[in-house]
Amino acid sequence: MKVFVTGGTGLIGSAVVRELLGNGHEVVGLARSDASDAALREAGATTVRGGLADLDVLRASAAGSDGVIHLAFSNDFSSPDALAAGVAEEGAALQALGEELVDSGRPLVTVSGTPWVPGRPSTEEDPLPLDGPVGGRGRSVMAALGLASRGVRSAAVRMPRTVHNQGDGGFAGLLTQIARQAGVSGYPGDGTQRWPAVHALDAAVLFRLVLENAPAGTAWHAVDDEGDAVRDIAAVIGRRLDLPVKSVPEETFGPLGPIFAADQPSSSAYTRKTLGWHPEHPSLLADLENIQR
Repeated sequence: MKVFVTGGTGLIGSAVVRELLGNGHEVVGLARSDASDAALREAGATTVRGGLADLDVLRASAAGSDGVIHLAFSNDFSSPDALAAGVAEEGAALQALGEELVDSGRPLVTVSGTPWVPGRPSTEEDPLPLDGPVGGRGRSVMAALGLASRGVRSAAVRMPRTVHNQGDGGFAGLLTQIARQAGVSGYPGDGTQRWPAVHALDAAVLFRLVLENAPAGTAWHAVDDEGDAVRDIAAVIGRRLDLPVKSVPEETFGPLGPIFAADQPSSSAYTRKTLGWHPEHPSLLADLENIQR
């Protein structure tokens, strides 16, 4: 299968590209810089130059593919306006990709976060939040899944708060960055709130399985650890960086503060049973031991 991939040089995307290539697929990666172009080519992919704002490039690349995996996002969390701009840019890109695949029967695999449900781990049947700082992403993903009625084999892989590899990535990676800057390994509230997690290499396997096998209009959970307490995550970070560990104000974490403070465990039992997905790589707390000062 010839697969067009956006975001193919990020933590998740680079693992997905290698997983696809290692299982006989051809990959065409969107490259917005010389560095991205070189990384994709080194992995064995071909490239097309452009970014998420280049809608004509996205449409042409989707039209020339057997399927699409969309992973790119601005990842600018510096302010509410920057986050909103990134959400809007992604929404327009996903709409362009989806419209190009209408009536083709080809797969469009996109990404979202796992939802959170008070009092229990969320499941694949729970709806995405459509409000809050990243509610726009939820609305874009739901619109993509709605293309199932228009001949697109659309599916969403819901990612946990932390996708990690060698101690970096996701919300835990952001905690580490903030700890280095602040001189303290902080967590919001009492730290008992739980974040789900998955190793990037395990997530990559699920993206391939969904691309190859998922029915139209379906959502899947790339969750290994159902929920690690944030203060336990902060404790490992603090120990590895030799920093004090303590509760800090929610505002410390900028526009993501409300999300950081939420208890949001998640289950992948249905995904594992249905698609035969079996995570094999280290858990989050074990992987964080790779953090270096």
